[in-house]
Order: sequence, then structure tokens, then C-alpha cells
Amino acid sequence: QVQVVESGGGLVQPGGSLRLSCVVSGGRLTYNMEWYRQAPENQRELVAIITQSGSTEYADSVKGRFTISRDYFKHTVYLQMNNLKPEDTALYYCKADVLRLVTRQDYWGQGIQVTVSS
Repeated sequence: QVQVVESGGGLVQPGGSLRLSCVVSGGRLTYNMEWYRQAPENQRELVAIITQSGSTEYADSVKGRFTISRDYFKHTVYLQMNNLKPEDTALYYCKADVLRLVTRQDYWGQGIQVTVSS
């Protein structure tokens, strides 16, 4: 069974930093790994992507402030968030494209809260 588990969220003041982690277990191979976020009354939006080869893409709203990275040996993806703003407040989700046995599909984490407030 594939599991995707996020950690590292919390409350931070504007201008502060947080690092989110997402561990994937139970799969044979993980392809793209992505971070999404959803604020109250908003649609879920893509924040950052990292491919299996290490290529990255970011939403315009986080470029220059957020960095996505992955540790292949630990089956983990990170989201380093710097210079956080109140509008970054949201529930952050990790999504992983995972090969399990012979089936490849997307798996989501349960989400983790990030609150930016003074």
C-alpha cells in the first residue's frame, strides 16, 4: 500500500520560513512529485513540481521564495518556503506519481496546515 505523509507545517510570522517534507512509501518507483495548496474558499492550486530527473517548475506567486527538492534515497520531497506572506496560508498537499507493482497512479497526502500570521 502506498502512503504519502506530509510534515513540517505550522504557524510562522510574515517573512519567516518553513520547510515541508513529504515521504512516499510502499511504491516501486516515484516519478513526478508535486506540492499543491488550498486556502479556504479557494480552489486547490499547484505550487511546485519536481520531475524524476530533477527539473522544477513553480507557480508565479512563489517563484524566488519557494524551492522544491527531493532525496531519492529517502523517497522524500521537500518544499523550502522563505519570505512567507499571509497569502501563503493554506492547507498544503503533496502528490506523488507512483509505480506500485504494475500500476502507475497519483497518490495524495492528507494535507498539512501552514499559517502565516503576526
